[in-house]
This record gives sequence, structure tokens and C-alpha cells, in this order.
Amino acid sequence: GFLFAEKCPAPPRIEFADATAQVYALGTEMYYECDSGYDRWSGDHPGIKCKRENHRASWSYSGFKCIDETILLSTAPTVEIEFTQKSEIKTRSLAPQKQEDLSEFAQKDFCGPPKTLPHASIKLKKHYYVGQELHFKCQSGYDKQPPISGTSTCEKVKGSIIWTPLNMRCANDT
Repeated sequence: GFLFAEKCPAPPRIEFADATAQVYALGTEMYYECDSGYDRWSGDHPGIKCKRENHRASWSYSGFKCIDETILLSTAPTVEIEFTQKSEIKTRSLAPQKQEDLSEFAQKDFCGPPKTLPHASIKLKKHYYVGQELHFKCQSGYDKQPPISGTSTCEKVKGSIIWTPLNMRCANDT
């Protein structure tokens, strides 16, 4: 049967620290957001999901693209040119993603970093799933007291889903 990935509670928040991930657990959903001055092609779906396909984890992409607003608002011929470029991009993004330096286990249950798109940033859609590891690092200027980085993992312990405790504080000199 299909195993439902178990959702993690909200990850720990550490003031003045950034959280990043090298790999993402199956079921993780993220979405692209266009930078200001750019807009998504109408009908484009910004969401991506980490799914298992052909016995390995990979992101499902929809060919999302951020286009300069001035181009979107200009005349039709320009838009047709844009459209041709868009369909080429769609084909390219369906190619299997290269996931280097990931162990056999990681390839089965984790997706690598999602690909970056021009003029877009990527955000977590809902929640992380059990097995997710987050790396916390103090922002520069707040990294005066070691440890200035740490790792927290979402685990199932005695039936409860928790993030492993982090022993770090980020503060500046003052």
C-alpha cells in the first residue's frame, strides 16, 4: 500500500539564523515565487513536489517561468516568441534531474535541491516530513558565540514527531 509521509511540526526558529536543507524528504512541496518586476506565464503552476518515480526521488516540475512584466504587457508578437521559448523550456525541465553526491538511500527517499529558475525564489509550501534535516547557521554579525551552526532532524520518537534539539544561540556583541 501507499505509505503516507508523516508531517513534521514547524521547525525550530532561531533568531538571527537561516535554515537550509541539502536534501528534501519525499512528499515535500515547494513553490516558485517571481521576483518583483516579473510575473508568471498565465496558466503556469508554481508548485513542485518531491515524488518517487522509477524507484528514485525526484522533483515534479511543471515548466514554470517568470517573465519580465514589460514583455507580458507589450504586443502580441512578442508574446508568441516568448511562447515558443516556453515550450522548449518545458521539454528541458522534464529531463531527469542530475543528483550528484547523493547516496543510494538518499536517491530513493530524498530529492536534491530544486533547480533555480531565473527571476524566481523558492519557498516551502506546507510542511517538512519525517527524515528531513535542516542546517541552521547564524547570520553574519550574529555569529559571535560558538556554536554558530547546528543541525536539527525531524524524527519519530516514541510515537511523537519532533525536531532534534539545537544547542545554539545567535546574538551580536551588544
